[in-house]
Amino acid sequence: MTDQLTPMPDDWQRALAIVAHPDDLEYGAAAAIAQWTEAGREVTYLLVTRGEAGIDGLEPKESARVREAEQRSSAAVVGVTAVEFLDHADGVIQDGLELRRDLAAAIRRHRPELLITLNHHDTWGGTAWNSPDHRIVGRATLDAAGDAGNRWIFPDLPDAPWDGVRWVAVAGSPQATHAVEATASGAERAVTSLAEHRAYITALSDKSPTEYARSFLQGMLDMAAPRFGGVPAVTFQVYPR
Repeated sequence: MTDQLTPMPDDWQRALAIVAHPDDLEYGAAAAIAQWTEAGREVTYLLVTRGEAGIDGLEPKESARVREAEQRSSAAVVGVTAVEFLDHADGVIQDGLELRRDLAAAIRRHRPELLITLNHHDTWGGTAWNSPDHRIVGRATLDAAGDAGNRWIFPDLPDAPWDGVRWVAVAGSPQATHAVEATASGAERAVTSLAEHRAYITALSDKSPTEYARSFLQGMLDMAAPRFGGVPAVTFQVYPR
């Protein structure tokens, strides 16, 4: 694609990032999040699972413990201190009202102007099949943005409806529309943030976590440059509301 990317909206103060697993945000969005928090914006993470099925060599209970700790450390690197976990089952997240209700509850509780999620499309760039957890959580996040603002949907939730979500930004989408320039400091913090997932990366690669993170992220950020003024960038598909 050669279409130029539009700069991300910046007239907001609160964001809620909803993804399926620990590490999902670190594979792309973290450089932008680091820059947003540095500018004084509030970003909260909501993980639908604890990643318990993500490491073949660890039993699920231990994997959940390790990956939750890694996610909290990773978030802190990019200035995020509020990290919440739901208890949906990793790898077999169920699409339906229970998930939408949980996400709508979080949106009403945190009252974000910007929602962030991960690629909900069938594939990564048309070549690699996306996981069902990513597809389901991404689509449920888009749906929950509307659910949260409708007082007749999930009326038993404790917090008042919130119709203040102005955009849903999908990281890693093969249909990106917007981007944020990745500064040198933002990119470096993103590398450190991804490298905090040491147990997960060690199970994936023979490279050190830092070497692995730098190689993956720099390539991804550079790939966006031709569509964004020649500078490395984090891309999003943005749905205005």
